[in-house]
Amino acid sequence: MKLKGYLLAALAAATYGTIPAFAVPLYAGGMNANSVLVFRYLLGLVFVALMCLARGRSLRLERRQIAPVAILGLLMAASSLTLFESYNYMNSGVASTLLFVYPIIVAIIMTLVYHERFKPLTAVCLAIMACGLVLLIRNDGGFALDPFGFLLVMVSSAAYAAYLVMVNVSKRINAIPTVVLLFYVLLFGSLLFGFVMLLGCEFTLPSAPWMWADVAALALIPTVISLICTTVAIQCIGSTPTAIFGALEPVTAVILSVSVLGQMITGREIAGGVLIIISTTLVVVGDKVEPVLLRARRMFPSLRRRR
Repeated sequence: MKLKGYLLAALAAATYGTIPAFAVPLYAGGMNANSVLVFRYLLGLVFVALMCLARGRSLRLERRQIAPVAILGLLMAASSLTLFESYNYMNSGVASTLLFVYPIIVAIIMTLVYHERFKPLTAVCLAIMACGLVLLIRNDGGFALDPFGFLLVMVSSAAYAAYLVMVNVSKRINAIPTVVLLFYVLLFGSLLFGFVMLLGCEFTLPSAPWMWADVAALALIPTVISLICTTVAIQCIGSTPTAIFGALEPVTAVILSVSVLGQMITGREIAGGVLIIISTTLVVVGDKVEPVLLRARRMFPSLRRRR
C-alpha cells in the first residue's frame, strides 16, 4: 500500500509539472493564457463529471456549502491565471519553481490568522527561501527577472496557499467528496475566465489539430490525473509524504522547459530553485524534524551553556 502511495505521489507531482510543456506551445500557436485556461477548466469539468457519473456520485451541495466552494474555485482560477500569464514574462521552469514557495505562505497564514505556534524552523526556512529568491531574481549576468512576471507568480502562490488553508480549516468543505469538490472548483473557477473575457480579453481558439490535442492533454494530465493521484496518495501514505513529493513539480517543469521548449536556465537559477525546494520541504516535514533537533540538543548540553 505504501509503495502504491509513493508512486502515485510522484506521479501526481510529475504530471502537474507538465503544465508549461502544454501551455507554452499553445501561446506560440496564437492562444492567450485566459483562453487556454477556459479549455483546461471546461474539458477538465467534463472529465470529472464523467467520473462522478461512473461512480454514482451525487453533485448536490448543501446551501451553506455553495459560498465557500465558490471562493475555492475563484482562488484556484486566480492562481492558475496569474501563473499562466507569468509564462509570458519569464522562463516557465523558473516560474514553476517560484510557485513552490506556497507551503511557506501556508505556514505564515496559519501562524498569523489561526494562531498556530511560530516554529523556529519556519524562520530558518524563510531565510533559506529568501536566499533562493535572491539567486532567482538576478542571474549570473546581472539580468533581473521581469518584475511583473515575478509579481504574477507570487500572487499565484499566495492564492494557492489560501486555497489550501481554506480546504484544511473549513468543515463545510471537508464534508464534500473530493471528486465532487473538484467538479465545483473547476465550475466556479471557469466563471473568472468568463469575467476576464467580458472585460475585453480576446477569446482565441486552437487553430490546428495538435492544439486541440494539447488542450485536451492539459485538462487531463496535469489537472484531473494529477489531482486524483494526489488524493489517493494522501489516503495511502498521508499528506506529509505526498507534499514532499511535490518537490518533483518544479523539477519536472524545469526539465521539460529546457528539453522540450528549448528555454535556457543558468546554474544560479538552479541553485536558487534547489534552495526554495529545500526550504519548503523542511516546512512540510517540520513536525518530524524538530523532535530530532531537540534530542540532538539534549545530547550536547554544553552548547546551551555557551549560549
